[in-house]
Amino acid sequence: MDRRISDTTPKYLAIAAGFADLIRSGDLPAGTRLPPQRQLALERGVDLTTVTRAYTELKRMGLVEGRPGSGSFVRAAVAAAGGSAGFDLSMNVPPQPAGLGEGIAEGIAKLLATPGGISPLTYQPAGGVPRDRAAAARWLGRRLGRLEQDRVIVAAGVQSALFALMDLLLGPGDSLACAALTYPGLKTIAAQRGLRLVGLAQDAEGLDPAAFEDLCRATPPKALYLVPTIGNPTTATLPPARRQAIVATARRHGVALVEDDAYGALAEAAPPPLAVLAPEITWHLATLSKCATPALRIAYVAAPDPHAALRLAAGLRAVSLMASPLTAALATQWIDDGTLDALTAAIQAENQARQRLAATLLPAGAVTANPDGNHLWLTLPAGFGRASFVAAAREAGLLVVASDAFDVTGAAPEAVRLSLGGVPDRAALRHALTLLADLLRRPAVAAPAIV
Repeated sequence: MDRRISDTTPKYLAIAAGFADLIRSGDLPAGTRLPPQRQLALERGVDLTTVTRAYTELKRMGLVEGRPGSGSFVRAAVAAAGGSAGFDLSMNVPPQPAGLGEGIAEGIAKLLATPGGISPLTYQPAGGVPRDRAAAARWLGRRLGRLEQDRVIVAAGVQSALFALMDLLLGPGDSLACAALTYPGLKTIAAQRGLRLVGLAQDAEGLDPAAFEDLCRATPPKALYLVPTIGNPTTATLPPARRQAIVATARRHGVALVEDDAYGALAEAAPPPLAVLAPEITWHLATLSKCATPALRIAYVAAPDPHAALRLAAGLRAVSLMASPLTAALATQWIDDGTLDALTAAIQAENQARQRLAATLLPAGAVTANPDGNHLWLTLPAGFGRASFVAAAREAGLLVVASDAFDVTGAAPEAVRLSLGGVPDRAALRHALTLLADLLRRPAVAAPAIV
């Protein structure tokens, strides 16, 4: 609050800016009472009107509210990083590494300055050019083993790849198995394509193989979709025995496996992917959105065989024509020069720090998390309704996602997903999680009676 008052800065704005810095950093948490205006005027050596204008400016900024007869208080719905919606814990993005924007600009400039650098500025094949596919094969090969580039497709993000893949594998009315709580993007695709989602039982270790076996014995689905490592939303990672059991069932019943390995690059220790255990029936999808940046809009698909890859490329051409040639080339450059590894390591380290912070602030036993992941799963205490909790969180300036967004069975649990990467820094995250923990300590506020 000691921001220097210059001759050119109106005194009331300098005072308001000082308080705004403290509020946004979390040093003045929600509910803090600001000094009485007369007291502050005496302390700062300014007249009362100046302080009144400063407090009015803070109210205009949405940071402070006045309570008649009580004074001025920091609002619960504080804007983080200047945004009006508050702290966004809903969008599952990775924390942004320092210098990412500059790195993108430098990388593109380097690309365009090399001989033939103009080649990414035109149309390219739907599945990617050989150089990008070869780089993708090398990167995927770290988890999948030796991989021929003719099995690899470059796509404009996992969502477009999933849409084309569902169009390739299933028709309207066909059943697609998945965990009872699954990636919302899959639900959107299923609705668009007229697919019937069958939600399977899951627990702390992920999808239950016995439930998959029972379904296949009764009515085998065309495919099974799963996120086996740091699952979205529950963060569960399937142990090796479950992976083996799922693969065995899929082989017996002729079910295709769609493995969304969105978080595999972040996991320090994870069992072998399904594509290692059963490459002939597995479509392995890996995005750079969680381990680098969503801005690239690049994902890689390892198909079961080269012919299957060609069929998927044809579908992608109809859906998105091609991935961005420029960002695909940048991804290849980052794979080759080690930048992608450095970005992933920085994101992983920041994820770990944020997960440790969340563990200290949120109720013990209520949180399920993976130390390397971007998100966590919060089971609400008894007496809390998820809808009213989400509403109360929004009132406090916090955006979280209720379990309904992931549920495909109509039996959503009383839980919410919290994504830790969208908040700009750890100070802001501490503030956001402190607000959330406060809501959890006040059931009457968090879960008001519905009338």
